[in-house]
This record gives sequence, C-alpha cells and structure tokens, in this order.
Amino acid sequence: MRVAILGCGYVGVELGRQLTAAGHEAIGVRRSDDGVETIEAAGFEAVQADVTDDESLAAVPDADAVVFAASSGGRGATAAREVYVDGLRTAIDHFGAREDAPERLVYTSSTGVYGDHDGAFVDESTPIEPTTEKTEVLAEAERLARERAAERGIDGTVARFSGLYGPDRYRLERYLEGPVTEGYLNMVHREDAAGAVRYLLEDDLARDEVVLVTDDEPAPKWEFADWLAEQCDEPAPPKRTKEDRLEDPDLSEAGRRRIRTSKRCSNDRLRELGYELAYPTYREGYRAAIEAYLGASG
Repeated sequence: MRVAILGCGYVGVELGRQLTAAGHEAIGVRRSDDGVETIEAAGFEAVQADVTDDESLAAVPDADAVVFAASSGGRGATAAREVYVDGLRTAIDHFGAREDAPERLVYTSSTGVYGDHDGAFVDESTPIEPTTEKTEVLAEAERLARERAAERGIDGTVARFSGLYGPDRYRLERYLEGPVTEGYLNMVHREDAAGAVRYLLEDDLARDEVVLVTDDEPAPKWEFADWLAEQCDEPAPPKRTKEDRLEDPDLSEAGRRRIRTSKRCSNDRLRELGYELAYPTYREGYRAAIEAYLGASG
C-alpha cells in the first residue's frame, strides 16, 4: 500500500514511520525545507509541495490512500480555513481528478468540534456543536472529507483526535507548576493517533465514517496533575476552579469558551474496530517523560 501523507508533521511523521516499518510505502508531503528534512530523517520519501497549491501537488506520486494531516500552526480561524478547508478541497479535487485516483482519504480532525457537553460522554453519534470560528472550520472540513471526497469517487474517513501528547509535547512544567484549572483532559498519545490511522487503512475499516481517536480514560485535570506531581517527586500544584479562572477580566472570549467547554470522549468504536492502544491511559503514556524528568533532576 502506498500512502501520501499531506502536511506530514507531528502525527504524520510517526504514521510514515509505522507504515514503512510494516512494509508499506509512505510519502510525506511538506511545504518547507525543514519539514522535508524531518521526513527524510525519519526514513521515508519526502516531497515538497503545498496543499493549497494544485500545481505543486502534481509532484506527489499516485497513492492508494491520502492522509490529510496538515496543521495551521496554532494560528487563527483565517489561517485554519486556508489549510483545513481550502487546502483539503484542493487536495480532494486534485487527487480525485487523477487517472489513478486514491481509493481512500483520511482527514485528521479534532474533538474540539463537539463543543460543551457539561462533562458528559461523547462519541461518534453525538451531534457536533463547534463553539469557535476555528472549530467551525474543522467541522466544515469534516463535511468536505466525506461528501466532496465521495463526489470524486474517494471514500473519506474522519479520524477525530483528542488532545495529542508524546515526545516534545508532554508539557510537564505546565502541570507541575500550575495553576491547574478544573475540567477534563481527553488525550491520545502520538503513537496511537498514528497507529489508529495506520490500522484503519491496513484493515480497510471505517470507510465513510467518523472514528473518535482517544485513549481509555478521560482524566480530571486536578487528578492528573496530582498524579504527575507525585510521580515526579514534586509538590501538588496550585489549582483553580472554573469560576476563579472566569473572573479574570483579561481573559479573552475564546478563552472563556474553552474553559466552559467540558466533555469526556469515548473510544468504544475504536475498540470495537479492534485497535489495541499502545498507551491505554496517561499513566503508560507519560512514563517516559517522568523517567526523563527524574533523571534530569537527579
């Protein structure tokens, strides 16, 4: 199987590694020189192209599947629309028009599209209720990934990731130093985010479906922070209620919405499909980071 990974960044590079190790052919696509070098260092083919530029995508070889994992780099809604909507539409139209078009597209989305559910569990059947301009863009991209792809003869899958963590994204200091605002953490280790996409492609699963990719245990932030402090031999961090945090007059409206947003993400469907998590909870996922922290401080 040949897989083109568009926007081959944090998850995409790990996906390329896993596909290559399993005997598949991975092609990582980035627009920057540094991005191309990162892909090559990971041991698989790199192509320099921009997902928003139809002509540059011509440099990408034909593939059995396309994974759209591009990022807007944490910028605002305008940048997000350029990448997730305009870029995804361009990619779908480009690859769908090829003589040897891909059979499948996987678009990597975010559980941010759910909005606030007052701490209740959400799954693939839960209606999405984006509450910010950026999550509205992500919701629109999800529709493109399934509907526009289908119009071009490609089966689209949405892999809806919860909060990504792993190498270079453990953010230990944030939780060890605090203050930590109450709420839930829905997380998935990078290895499992990539592993789930690889699994869906390898086993030909979830065509024209949404699959929520998250670990087994949504974690109360205070509980997680206290556990992490204990494991790192540090004092428990200071904590704040949501009400305390919302009293800050300098807090932006977008920040207020994020604080009010609360949900717990279920991975029952992912489990039903047969995927086995390498890191079922944060306890396994943070072990390497904790050991590195203890080693550095010792």
